[in-house]
Amino acid sequence: MIDQDAADAIRTMPKIELHRHLEGSLRLETLLAIALEYQITMPRFDIDGLRPFVQMMPGETRSMTHFLSKFAVLRMFYRSEKIIKRVTAEVVADAAHDNVRYMELRFTPQALNNLIQCTFDQIVGWVCEAAAQAAAENQIQVGLIISMNRHESLEIGEHVLDAAIRYANYGVVGLDLAGREADHKAEPFRSLFARARESGLGVTIHAGEWSGADSVREAVCNLGAARIGHGVRAAEDPELCDLLAERGTVLEVCPTSNYHSGVVSGYDAHPLTTLIQRGVRTTINTDDPLISNITLSDELINVMSFMSLSLAEIKRQQLIAAESAFLKPEARAKLVSQFQAWMNPI
Repeated sequence: MIDQDAADAIRTMPKIELHRHLEGSLRLETLLAIALEYQITMPRFDIDGLRPFVQMMPGETRSMTHFLSKFAVLRMFYRSEKIIKRVTAEVVADAAHDNVRYMELRFTPQALNNLIQCTFDQIVGWVCEAAAQAAAENQIQVGLIISMNRHESLEIGEHVLDAAIRYANYGVVGLDLAGREADHKAEPFRSLFARARESGLGVTIHAGEWSGADSVREAVCNLGAARIGHGVRAAEDPELCDLLAERGTVLEVCPTSNYHSGVVSGYDAHPLTTLIQRGVRTTINTDDPLISNITLSDELINVMSFMSLSLAEIKRQQLIAAESAFLKPEARAKLVSQFQAWMNPI
């Protein structure tokens, strides 16, 4: 592990995160309160009783199926407008408490609408409203990325895109394709992401996580992704790494999540340093703070401890994230300038 001074520097350092899922970032205490209020069936009504159902535990299976099973449980908790606004505000506040100064928070309207069955416009509006208010209260800048799942219908994706475009002036900055990558291609969603780009939304695609390098190539070459969610399997294909480096495509890397979901066998097997050495632009992110029981500070400390990245290299990752934010050019330039100023004294 790194020494205490380095760890303290990471925790106090202004940070930026581009890949965090709202649905994977809730507080255990809030989930317990919702379970009690709505009488959600649980073996035990306490934190320790709830934890194994929504968080990866020591000794558990590290696989896509097991990792995603946590999200299936979480879908039982989105019961009202009040709850969705509450959890959104808390996720923003928790990031700010960890000295995250800019965050792009993604969420899946279909997941939040699993029980209440309202319109996607309502869901997106509630998240936009709560995120904006919490951002102002906690001195953090938040952009929202709306996700659709590749294993769900194209019709759902069309409704998601429509809502994203309508709320582009209320905090929505990008569109994401997530879901079961291993057995569902991104190609059917190609026209939706072309329309998203034409509308000025940033495009990020989950790829190269549970499927190989070809999934990353499809996302970049066919769907026009500027950023790739995870993308670590690109390291298996040196030619693809060259393409990513040439295009400046940015990978939103989430090391602890990759370990917990079985993408890699451990930190020592993670290809982050290989990708960096091959000139691929990478950023470091949490993915799901609740499920992996981490903060962004924890993730950066893990990377320094187990992958031997220096503090200077961590700072470089932060600047790449600022340069890759889904903001208008003037706003992005301002963000980069802020992070350059914050990084220099550290």
